[in-house]
Order: sequence, then C-alpha cells, then structure tokens
Amino acid sequence: MITASDVKALRDKTNAGMMDCKKALTETDGDIEAAVKWLRERGISKAAGKADREASEGIIAARLSDDGKSGILIEVNCETDFVSRNENFVAFVDEVADTLAASDASDVDSALKVAKGDGTIEDFIKAKFIELGENIKLRKFERFDLADNGAIAQYIHMGGKVGVLVEVGAQQGETAAKDEFRDLVKDITLHIAAAAPKGLSRDDIADEVVEAEKEIYRAQLANEGKPEQIIDKIIQGKIGKFFSESCLLEQGFVKDPDTSVRKLVEETGGKLGDELVVRRFIRFGLGE
Repeated sequence: MITASDVKALRDKTNAGMMDCKKALTETDGDIEAAVKWLRERGISKAAGKADREASEGIIAARLSDDGKSGILIEVNCETDFVSRNENFVAFVDEVADTLAASDASDVDSALKVAKGDGTIEDFIKAKFIELGENIKLRKFERFDLADNGAIAQYIHMGGKVGVLVEVGAQQGETAAKDEFRDLVKDITLHIAAAAPKGLSRDDIADEVVEAEKEIYRAQLANEGKPEQIIDKIIQGKIGKFFSESCLLEQGFVKDPDTSVRKLVEETGGKLGDELVVRRFIRFGLGE
C-alpha cells in the first residue's frame, strides 16, 4: 500500500509532482529508490530540478469565444527569448490557450488541473520543458465571462509581450453588434495596452499606494522648502493628477488626450442611444 508519507519522501528526493511520485511508487511496488530511478528514466525528476531556474521570457496569449461572451488571457514563461520565438514553443502556447479556453478553469491552480491528453495541463507543461530543456511555467491566467449585455474583447501587443482583456457592458442586447460599439471596445483595448492603467477607477487604487505617493510628494515638497501650511494643498493637487494618470476612466484617451476614456464611453453611448460601461479589465506585461 502506497502511503502519503511514501509520496512525500519521494517528492523530497526528486521535487517531482505528487501524482508522478504516486505513479512511480505504484509502478515499483513502493520501493523509493526504484521509484527515483523510474522518475529519472522518464526525465521527470530532471524536469523538476529545472523548476528552480528563473523563467522571465515567454508569450502572452488570449482567446475569445465565437459569441464574444467569454475570453481568457494567459502568460506562459520560459527562460530565454530564443525559445520564446521558437515555432515549437509558440505552437505549444497556442495549444495551451485553446485547451484552457474550452475549459471552465478560472485561475492558475484550476487551469493546471485541466485535462490534456492522458494527463493534465501541468503534465503537458512538464513534458515540454523536458523536451526544450528550459523551465516553463503557466504564470498567469484570467477568465472573463460576460455578466450581461455587451462584449468581452482582447488585444495582444508586441508579439505577445503585452496582453489585454476587457469587458464593456451595454443595456441593450443589440448594441454589441453595432460597428460604433465594436470600434469603441477595440480602441479601449489598444488604450489599455499603451497607457497601462493601474485600475478602472479611484476605488481600484489601494489606499497604501495612494499614501505612499503622498509621502513621496511630501518629502519632495519639504526638500524644495515649501511652507508646511501649503504642502497638504499641493499634495491634493498632485494626487488628483496621479489618479488622472493611473485610473483608466480618468486617463486621456491615447488617440485624443483631451478626451478622457470616461467621456469617450459616454459619448459613444449617446450616439448609440444606450448606456455603456467599462466593467473590468486586466493587462499582462510579460514578466511583470
């Protein structure tokens, strides 16, 4: 009988995955040394050893459902730019993205457990870094499912170095099929890729981030010799500018900086006779 302590002992020796260790022990009748040999013969313990190496290159990929009601964004990392541009690796990432798009996974942990061939996505990744000789990781995974009327959209920039997923909502079901709406959603994804907002609105910027900015401004103003009684007033102005640069809805639209993204959405909604809203977005920058 294979016990949990047997599996742990083998994992400690090899750094291999739990299921691999359990299978190895089963195949070798619980003999740990034979199981170590079994794993090494299949390259599994070798692959586990590579898992400590830094993986900061790779590809960001996205998939949308045909009806535009769901989408995923993933980041798959490898160690070198050479491998990230290899056709083998590119095809591998495409296969991972296709498999996860067809699943109901909602985060990295559940994504790794998605069935793939005779194993899982985790097994599929492990086999690929044995093949390529580099540490490969599914580092990030995000899924958006449309909450109501509207659309999910995606954009991949710089050959997979930046990726965006966004949900734009509408009150009327027919709005999503209109060209003006589609153009707006596309423009918003391009804007997010270029402007890298930190949040949708002020509510999305953590209090500690705001306080850290205030402390920086306070120190700068004190060093400039500004009178204490006006420093707080100056800081409030600087924080307002910080929000306008950090919050998607307050940012100047990249194609027309004098128009905020919020105003752009409102104006497009007015033209369409509908109320539009950017519900959420996610932006991946490779290695960030």
